[in-house]
Amino acid sequence: MKKLVVSIMVVVLCLAPSLLCAANKSAPGAPPVYVITNDDGTLHSYATFYVAGGMQGDPTLSYLENINTHGFGIGGGFFGTPRLAMLPSSSAQCLYVSNASSGDIAAMDISTLQLVGNFLGSTNDNGTSNGIGMVLNQNYLYAGYSLSNTIATFSVGAGCQLSFLGDITVTPLNGGWIAGMALNGNMLVVTYIDGSIESFNTANGIPISNNDKQNAAGFASAYFPDGVDITQDGHYAIFADAAVPTTVEVSDLSSGKLGPTIPYLVSEPTNVIGPGVNSATVRLSPDQSLLYIGNSQSGTVSAAFFDKNTGKISPGCASKQLKNFYNPWSYIGALATRDTGGTGTVLYAAEFGSSIGILNVTSTGTTCTLTESASSPVTDESSPGLLSIEVFPPRPF
Repeated sequence: MKKLVVSIMVVVLCLAPSLLCAANKSAPGAPPVYVITNDDGTLHSYATFYVAGGMQGDPTLSYLENINTHGFGIGGGFFGTPRLAMLPSSSAQCLYVSNASSGDIAAMDISTLQLVGNFLGSTNDNGTSNGIGMVLNQNYLYAGYSLSNTIATFSVGAGCQLSFLGDITVTPLNGGWIAGMALNGNMLVVTYIDGSIESFNTANGIPISNNDKQNAAGFASAYFPDGVDITQDGHYAIFADAAVPTTVEVSDLSSGKLGPTIPYLVSEPTNVIGPGVNSATVRLSPDQSLLYIGNSQSGTVSAAFFDKNTGKISPGCASKQLKNFYNPWSYIGALATRDTGGTGTVLYAAEFGSSIGILNVTSTGTTCTLTESASSPVTDESSPGLLSIEVFPPRPF
């Protein structure tokens, strides 16, 4: 299921202690938090920086700066494609932003908010159909090019430099394209938006298939995995399905390969996770107690309870339709939490059509609420259609 949307890049950072940074810390003595989105603009593409602030109840975002990526986007693509990448660590110093039209990856130094350079894969690599997704670890960055169905490997060097090492071609089972990507340890998990999924071993740099390519369980009902997340211990992969009902699927990775997926969807009374239309993006809370689900076509966000020990999902809660849905924005994109611990406290949602939704999260462990903040949404004036979003410091996995 192809989801075409216009995307843009935005990042948020404070260069040094300042009145602006101090005023926007979520608590006294806490470091500043920066919200990051990918603009994917067709005429120009920026990384736009917002400073996150305010206590729970009325969290805020304050515009800081635009950084030109010196590349161009396609203004659209799959919801689950991660167009921003950084190490899952508060010590991360490099931010990578993909430019699907110009086919390059822009590298930025977080400490200086400066563009370091633009890096290309091979002449075979082409992401102009639905974007270029990225994931990375300490040594390598992996880029998935949707049109060419290639995964390029770059070595990560000092000063955020990238060196292209090579690429592989993948062959989805049903003629689809690369969409979602997630990396944990040496396990790279990829969705192909046609119902098929696959994992790769990255121990030696260039990915090697684990020979576990398969159709997800939802394929029989035309529920196609788009986004994907992996638990902190690498035990489970959670797939977000492009499907009319809210549907996610869980695969056990403990064998070193993808196990058959177990679907959780609204139409099965034993596995109900909530209302909402489409569920193409997912994001685990930092403590992995909640699974946040972007209901792209109903303008809502759902949260399901997740058991990190068993991989089971149970019903949680759902937001009301977020403000200004279809006037002027449409579709929920990627999700990210403000805090790096607990439930994340505040959840940000990319709203296709140049805005960022802000939701407060509460949870007792058995019940939860998702309530839109009074300060939501925040306009992203540089974005013709926001799709990807991240937060720095990032979630620690």
